[in-house]
Amino acid sequence: MKIAPLPLLCAISIALVNSLIAGPPNVVVILTDDQGWGDLSFNGNVNLATPNIDSLAEEGVVLENYYVCQVCAPTRAEFLTGRYYPRTGVSGVSRGQGRLNTDETTIADIFRAAGYATGAFGKWHNGTQPPYHPNNRGFDEYYGFTSGHWGHYFSPPLDHNGKKVRGNGYVVDDFTDHATAFIEANQEQPFFCYVPFNTPHSPMMISDRFYGKFEEKDPDMRHRDPEQEDIMMTRAALAMCENIDWNVGRILKKLDELELHENTIVIYFSDNGPNSYRWNGGMKGRKGSIDEGGLRSPFFMRWPNELKAGATVPQITGAIDLLPTLADLADIEPYLDKPLDGRSFAPLLRDRKSSWEPRSLFAIKSSQVSVRTQQFRLDAKGQLFDIDADPGQHTNIAERHPKVVTNLLRQAKNHGQQMQADFKRYADRPFTVGYGPSTTLPARDGVEHGTIKRSSKAPNNSFFTQWTSADDSITWDIDVGASGNYEAIIYYTCAAGDEGVTVQLSIDDTASTQAKVVEIFDPPLYDKSKERVSESHYFVKDFKPLALGTLNLKKGRGNLRLSSLDLKGARAIDVHSVELNRID
Repeated sequence: MKIAPLPLLCAISIALVNSLIAGPPNVVVILTDDQGWGDLSFNGNVNLATPNIDSLAEEGVVLENYYVCQVCAPTRAEFLTGRYYPRTGVSGVSRGQGRLNTDETTIADIFRAAGYATGAFGKWHNGTQPPYHPNNRGFDEYYGFTSGHWGHYFSPPLDHNGKKVRGNGYVVDDFTDHATAFIEANQEQPFFCYVPFNTPHSPMMISDRFYGKFEEKDPDMRHRDPEQEDIMMTRAALAMCENIDWNVGRILKKLDELELHENTIVIYFSDNGPNSYRWNGGMKGRKGSIDEGGLRSPFFMRWPNELKAGATVPQITGAIDLLPTLADLADIEPYLDKPLDGRSFAPLLRDRKSSWEPRSLFAIKSSQVSVRTQQFRLDAKGQLFDIDADPGQHTNIAERHPKVVTNLLRQAKNHGQQMQADFKRYADRPFTVGYGPSTTLPARDGVEHGTIKRSSKAPNNSFFTQWTSADDSITWDIDVGASGNYEAIIYYTCAAGDEGVTVQLSIDDTASTQAKVVEIFDPPLYDKSKERVSESHYFVKDFKPLALGTLNLKKGRGNLRLSSLDLKGARAIDVHSVELNRID
C-alpha cells in the first residue's frame, strides 16, 4: 500500500481541520443578462477591462466549455432545478412562459432546508404571482423585478418581498447594495446569495460615469461580420459590462471585509449569448441562436484553499449541472421528487483528469434541436462541426463522419420529442390569483381587445394604451386559489378631458365592481437621456392606484375582464396592472 508523502498528508489534515472550523461554505451566484462569452477582458476582449470578474478566473476554476440556453428564463429554470427547461414548465420569455412549475424543487429550497439563509437580488423571470414568486420558491429575501426585462434602469418601481417599492439609483448598483447588505446581515450563518443582474440586456441605459470611456470609442475588436455590428449598441454594452465588473468588485470586497473570502464559493456566468452582433471570439450566433455563440457562456468558480487557482475544466458542462454540483460541494443531500438532467462536476473541479462519462448536451428552440458533444456540435440543420478545431462553425464535416451524424440525429429527435411533449403539457396555464395575500396581474399577462394597444411590442414591461372605445376591454385568464372577497385596485393614468369614465372589473359576468375615474393623473414618460442607442421601444411612466371596491371570486378558473361603461373624452385610461388583495 502506498502512503502519501508527509507534507501532502499534513496539507490534507490542515485543509480538513479548516473546513470543519469554517463550517458549511457560503454560496454567491452572480448571473448576468445578455452578456456574451466575449464580453470579458479575461477571454481576450481588449475593448474593455473587467479586472474583478477576471480575478475570479485567475483565483478559481474556469469551465472552458460551459453551456446555457439561448434566452433568459430557460437558463434560469435550468440553474434553479438542474433539469432541461421544458420539463419545468418554462417555454419562453414572455406572457407567463417563464413560469417555473410549482412542483419543481429549486436550489434555494434545498439550501434553505439545509439551514442556509437564502436571498435573490435582481431579475427573477420565473414567475410573478404567488406561488411562482421567488419568496415562494425558497428565497427568504427578494429584491428586484420578476418580469423578463425592465423598461428603465434609474430608480424604477421594484418588488421587495412582494411589496411595491421604488428603487434607489442605477438598478445593478441597487441590487448589489441589497446583496451586500444580505451578506453582512447573515455573516454568522451559511448563506446562499443569488445575484441575477439584468444587464447588459436592453434598454441600453448606463450612467455617464461608465459610458464616457466608450462614447467616442471605435472598438478595436469587432464581430466576425462587422457590417452587422451596431457600434452604438456595442459601446453601451461594453460600458454596462464594466459597470457589472465594478459591482462584482463590491461584492468581493464585502466578502473580504467580513473575512468570508475563504469559505465562500463565488460563481459567475451569463444566461445566453450577447444581445447584439459584437466580438464574441468568432463564434457563430448570438442571443436567440442555438449555435455556439448563442449558448456558450463564461463560467468562473472561486473557492480559496479548496479549488486550485487558475485551473481549467475542458469537459462540457452546463446550467443543468449547477444544482447537483453546489449541493455536492456544500455536502448537502438534496431531496428531489424528480430526476435531474444535470450531474455534479465537483470531481472535475479538483482533478481535470477525473473519470467523466461522455455526454451530450441539448439545446432546443421551438422544434429545433442542437446537440453538443465533447468534440462536435450537430446544429439544427443537421450540419456537423468539430468545435475543437472550428469553434466558429465554418466547415460542415457531416460527410466525413456519417456514423456520428446518424447517432446525434437520433439523439436530437428523441430529445425533441420529449421536450415537445412538455411544451404541450404546460401550454395552457392560467395566471394564479389568491395563492397569497396579494396578487398583481400586470399588462404583460393580459389580452387587449378592440382598439387597445400595448405601449411597446415586447409585453414584459408594457402598459395598455389607446383605449378609445367603450366596447374595448382587457382580459386575464386566471385561476383563483381560494374563494372569497378581494379588494380590487387598478393602476392607471388619465389625461385631462378623459376623467369621469367609469371602469368595471368583472369575473365571467357573475360578479363585478366598478368606480369612476375622477382624478386626472397624466405624468410624463420617464427620462430616457441615458439610453445610449438611437431607437428605443421602452416607454415607462408612473401609475396611480384606484380602488374599484370588492370583487367576490370563486375558486377555480375564470376570465377577469376590465371594461369601461362609458367614455367622457377621447380615451378611457392607460392601464399598468390590476391588484387583487384577499380580505377574508
